[in-house]
Amino acid sequence: MIKNLLLLGMGLIALGQSALGQDYKQIHRDLLVVDGHNDVIYASILPGKDIGQRLNSGATDIPRLKEGGVDVQVFAVWSDDAKWKTGAFKHANEQIDALEKMIASNPKDIALAKSKAEIDSILKTGKIVAVIGVEGGNMIESSMDNLVKLHDRGAKYLTLTWNYNLPWVSCAAMESGKMGAENKGLTDHGKAIIRKMNELGMLVDLSHGGEKTFYDVMATTSKPILVSHSNAYRLCPHFRNLKDAQLEALKKNGGVVGVNFYSGFLDPKYESRLRKVYKQQFGKKAEPTLSTWDMYDQLPKESRYQVDAPLSKLLDHIDYLVKKVGMDHVAVGSDFDGIESAPQGLEDVSKLPLLTKGLLERGYAKEDIAKIMGLNFLRILSENEQ
Repeated sequence: MIKNLLLLGMGLIALGQSALGQDYKQIHRDLLVVDGHNDVIYASILPGKDIGQRLNSGATDIPRLKEGGVDVQVFAVWSDDAKWKTGAFKHANEQIDALEKMIASNPKDIALAKSKAEIDSILKTGKIVAVIGVEGGNMIESSMDNLVKLHDRGAKYLTLTWNYNLPWVSCAAMESGKMGAENKGLTDHGKAIIRKMNELGMLVDLSHGGEKTFYDVMATTSKPILVSHSNAYRLCPHFRNLKDAQLEALKKNGGVVGVNFYSGFLDPKYESRLRKVYKQQFGKKAEPTLSTWDMYDQLPKESRYQVDAPLSKLLDHIDYLVKKVGMDHVAVGSDFDGIESAPQGLEDVSKLPLLTKGLLERGYAKEDIAKIMGLNFLRILSENEQ
């Protein structure tokens, strides 16, 4: 009798899991999915790869965006200041040119939107909506005119810094070191840039921004801010993640934080695990100068999976962010093609339905998942345009 009851219980559990397996895919298809940050322009489009076809490399192409149910994809325009001491504005325009060329080659599948109204219009056609985000204020070369020109080309946000300081703003990577307090944050020119972005309806993105920069922006902006691809410092103490006080300020501002998929921003044990697996694989320690990207890239596929953060870590960060800032202030900013390691099972854009599945299993209601997966990002975009 007990055995029969156990078998019946196991059968009901299996049936429930099967139903969930069917339901999450349909639920995900019904969602409006927005990924607020992806580096495929620099990784694939600019080098000449055809993302209209399924690629054997990288994390993003049009077929996989469709499989992942992505409705709106923000394409990051990025340049490394070490390479682009001069000409960063030109390089930004070259990337936008490359994106526009890709879109022109795939007119049935994707279209560029420069406003919330255009996003809504394109969504009705069933095409993927392409949105531009500029990752790094170096690309305006301290020029207000260049800022306006990039906005006119469709840039909906500007990430103020990358991992280096600019003449008008300081970054998290430098502020977390021994940088003098007098050089941190926004200069007067930096504050003028923020006010101009508010006027243009262009989102201020504080991913990569230092703490002093963060609070200087909060004291300057008249619009809700975006942190496009960052996580919770309390769960993973990396300078790229937000501390609790910053999250409280973001909530008060009405802003949105997009959770980043990078294993190194999700799991504090990622790098030590990577070094351990690297040593096991090659019988030697990695050279001190070898980056995490290079170490990871050298590993075979099965070893990479061992190194990747569990998907539960991403869900933990979402849980924590929701707890701290509320359901209306959390979004998705995967950073695909700008990271070497994503959570297990979430290796490319086609796997995004598994994030919906994970949220359902954590007890999130469909309407709350809809906010996280897209509606919160579109809300803040609209509020900045007003």
